[in-house]
This record gives sequence, structure tokens and C-alpha cells, in this order.
Amino acid sequence: MTDIGAYAVPVVILIIVITGLIRVKGVFGVFTGGAYDGLEVVLNIAPSLIGLITAVEMFKASGALDVLTYAMSPVANLLHLPQEVMPLVILRPISGSGSIALLDRILELYGPNSAAGRVACVMCGSSETTFYTSTMYFGSIGVKRIRHTLVAALIADFCAIIVSNAAVGILFG
Repeated sequence: MTDIGAYAVPVVILIIVITGLIRVKGVFGVFTGGAYDGLEVVLNIAPSLIGLITAVEMFKASGALDVLTYAMSPVANLLHLPQEVMPLVILRPISGSGSIALLDRILELYGPNSAAGRVACVMCGSSETTFYTSTMYFGSIGVKRIRHTLVAALIADFCAIIVSNAAVGILFG
């Protein structure tokens, strides 16, 4: 049962080739046409993603994340959030890979059984990279006006922060 994953891709490729031979289609031409269409979609989205990734890296490297974290410490105190997760609160809606890197750093520094580690793990599991997914989904289909999507998604992220802290407090408090 554990070897199914090793055989899945070759079996799918074999099924595609056999189906093409049975239907007497040019399998290679159909495959490259589909790959070209997929590449065209990715290339239309890529500039906005590259800009987002660059902005996130510049935000972290400039020290602005640290300054914003310090400025938001009263909010963390008001919400009874561990101060250590505030960079994650700020970065999670923007960047998935950046927030996972921050989660890794929190787990290394404070441990997975600390309040900060537990809240950070639950927060990463229950929130979304809102700006990234909005850019991907709406950009891929050419939507220019997203109406209330962004506001609703950010409210959901805020609720995920509050509820993850409360859930950790209830379960481990």
C-alpha cells in the first residue's frame, strides 16, 4: 500500500498514452498544447507574484516587520496574544513561505510546547495567505474588481487569530 505513490505518475502517463493510441490522436501535440496553455496562464500571473514576493522580502529585510511588531505590542496585550507571534500575525496574510519560515523560527526559539509555539501552529493551520490567494485566483481569470472579498478574507484571518489563541488557552491553559 505504501508503494502506490511511486507508481501513480507512471500509471497515469501510461493511461494517457494508451488512450491517445486508441483514439488515434496525436498525444504529443495535445500534451504540448495543454502545457502551452498552462504556461501562458502562469506567465500572465507571474509578474504580480514576483512583485509580491519581492515586497515581502524587502519588508522583512528592511526591519519594517520588527518596527511594526513593536508598534502592535499594545494590540497583542489587549488580545492576550503572545508577543512572539505578532510577526506571524502580520506576515501570514501576505506570504505563506514567509510565515512558515517565521513559524519555524518560533518553534526553534520557544519550542512547540510553549504558548507561542502552540498559538503559532494553530494560527498557521487556521488562517490563509489572503493577498497571495487573491492575487492568484483573481489574477488568473482577469478579475479587476474583487468587491468585498479582501475585506471578508481579512476579517476571517482576524477571527482565526483570536480563535486560535482562545483554543490554545482553553485546551492547554
